[in-house]
Amino acid sequence: MEQDELNNLKEAIKNSPENIPLRKYLAELLMKHKRYEEAELEYKAGLQYSADDLQLKIGLAESFLHQGKISAGLVLVESIQVEEKVPVKTWLLYAKLLFENKQLLEAKDNYEKALILDPSLADSYFESEMNMSIQQDENQGPEKIKLGSGETDEDKDIEIEKPEVNFEQVGGMENLKEEIRMKIIAPLKHPEIFKAYGKKIGGGILMYGPPGCGKTHLARATAGEVNANFISVGISDILDLYLGQSEKNLHAIFEKARRLKPSVLFFDEVDALGANRTDMRQSSARQLINQFLSEMDGIEYSNDGVLILAATNAPWHLDPAFRRPGRFDRILFVPPPDQEARESILDIKLKEKPTDKIDYKKIVKNTQDYSGADLNAIIDLAIESKLEESFKKGIPVPIGTKDLLQASKKHKASTKEWFNTAKNYALFSNESGLYDDILDYLKIKK
Repeated sequence: MEQDELNNLKEAIKNSPENIPLRKYLAELLMKHKRYEEAELEYKAGLQYSADDLQLKIGLAESFLHQGKISAGLVLVESIQVEEKVPVKTWLLYAKLLFENKQLLEAKDNYEKALILDPSLADSYFESEMNMSIQQDENQGPEKIKLGSGETDEDKDIEIEKPEVNFEQVGGMENLKEEIRMKIIAPLKHPEIFKAYGKKIGGGILMYGPPGCGKTHLARATAGEVNANFISVGISDILDLYLGQSEKNLHAIFEKARRLKPSVLFFDEVDALGANRTDMRQSSARQLINQFLSEMDGIEYSNDGVLILAATNAPWHLDPAFRRPGRFDRILFVPPPDQEARESILDIKLKEKPTDKIDYKKIVKNTQDYSGADLNAIIDLAIESKLEESFKKGIPVPIGTKDLLQASKKHKASTKEWFNTAKNYALFSNESGLYDDILDYLKIKK
């Protein structure tokens, strides 16, 4: 009976290929019966007729999750997250993809974010599996910051790392690295010169740009470059249901960074914590921003030796007060990797994999505007194209230039959607020249 229904739906779609609701229904039915590859094809076909349909994109990402196409799923979900109205289910799906990618703490952050937005999304099996995996790593893991959770006995943990990665492991981005050297690294290496001019050692840099372009990697490499402690903070590390506890959590994080100086405090998706106060109705959210600004100013507590980095995909949502001198007074645009960087990323990612001699120049030429995450996705697609042949031969078949070029045709640059949004702000809401770098990148005359 179920097969008859599927056959009838397929026949109906043949007669009406642009019927998106019908195609969605068929794809959902295929997902229900665990026919994920067929569902993927239906979602992709639907997107050909309705490229901006978020439900189709989420369905496609979910089909990737069930098929183990984790990199492709992550890239797709990250492209959804730049939309103005992100469906709440996206955060749960992102958490599951991160979990499969062994990014356990990030998975927990996003799962908690999903529950804050919609408690009905609770998934007890996934939560149990995730917590069990995190607990297995706890005893051998690095130091953590314990944050109170209101009146309950539960704690939130934030890892403190000593990154081994440095700027040598960051492909390209030479202008960005030079900015960070002057703002962060030089003061730490030559404190006497900066103090002679009355300059504090510390301060903030805000990095913005499309998702998947290496903002977090660059922040971690900055800490490694100066042998500093690295504390990465997500929105769920701070937000708490109990009144006033979010502000206490934020203060505890800054206090730990001050005690462990030199330290790099990295706030990912900072716009979620520092959204424009004029857009807010809840006084508790405004109080949290005020606390954040107070901590950055270092009036009551010295931030000397605390380096504050933050990343956002949507700088236009950030409260303007964060951009005043002494706060995030240096704002850096992190574009998609240039040709040199793309070549470096591909070389690093393919180093441990069976490959023929790869013509990187040819691949780089065909991957304009691709993010680092996009490059990961095309490598995954190239690997998938070789698996069946490898199984038949019983040995790994090397990946060649042709495989990567074919994969790049199947996977398009995810950054284009971000630039469509960013271009509007750069053209029509750019009185201070904040987004001039976007116009330069797009080669649009001011």
